[in-house]
Amino acid sequence: MKRSHALTVAFALTVFAFPALAQETKAGDLTIQRPWARATPKGADIGAGYLEIRNAGAAPDRLTGGSADFASGVEVHEMKMDNGVMKMRLVQGGLEIPAHGTVKLAPSGYHLMFTGLKRPLVKGETIKATLTFEHAGPVAVDFPVQGIGAAGPAASPKSDSMKGMKM
Repeated sequence: MKRSHALTVAFALTVFAFPALAQETKAGDLTIQRPWARATPKGADIGAGYLEIRNAGAAPDRLTGGSADFASGVEVHEMKMDNGVMKMRLVQGGLEIPAHGTVKLAPSGYHLMFTGLKRPLVKGETIKATLTFEHAGPVAVDFPVQGIGAAGPAASPKSDSMKGMKM
């Protein structure tokens, strides 16, 4: 590999890797990845947050809730079909993150419910919440806010610009 090409590759990896790292938070054996939230319409008193939690440890942990300055509470909820009707419920006692396992919080499944919103969640902003785990303790997480109907976290423009780049 020529020296100038090697420097270009090193620069690209440095510049483009950091946005991806910003979407990952570690706490003990837990890794929280791809957090995001949906924007809310004006006047809404609840919002939703999503993420993926990996547990590399030999013991399970439990997500029990959390706190946020933009809401009165952060709860773990589940949506599921029951006799053809989609129902949502509070997950009593929290959500287990199994040892050597991964739990995904996504639309139409497990999710974080931001209750008692003090203001709307606006597309393009980043909100901060502290999640509470039984063993890992409190973990601060940044949630980029996507559009009201978003199905998942948007790819960052920087990561999109890597498409087609040869290294």
